[in-house]
Amino acid sequence: MISYIQNFIELIQPLNYQQAKDYLLGKPEATLDYPFGPDPAVFKIYHKMFATLSMTEGKAYSNLKCDPDEALMLRDLFNEVKPGYHMNKKHWNTIHLDGNLPQGEIERMIDNSYTLVVKSLTRSTRQALEIKHGSQAIYR
Repeated sequence: MISYIQNFIELIQPLNYQQAKDYLLGKPEATLDYPFGPDPAVFKIYHKMFATLSMTEGKAYSNLKCDPDEALMLRDLFNEVKPGYHMNKKHWNTIHLDGNLPQGEIERMIDNSYTLVVKSLTRSTRQALEIKHGSQAIYR
């Protein structure tokens, strides 16, 4: 019972910049790049961006790819979710990591962003990822 409560508490806690960075880099074959200078950090899977992470005036933000319908729904549900800053606003959201969004929700959004980009890879590349890491790790 105690471990269940601890897991639940972790899911509702906010995610800070370093925790978000660690989670993003924990995705199979994820790489970190800085093509625009020291900020933002750009996270890629096989040279395709699935997230950015930046710190502006002491506040952390992440751009995440999203299904267009879900993107609109998330913006309606959460004040911390806005149209993607400097991105295609139909397919990207900017998430403010200000402590109000639970860790579990942010991780779910990261997982969805990663999965959308993986699904855009060639079939042979996707299959190689699935064989190497398992479908559960890729599509959670």
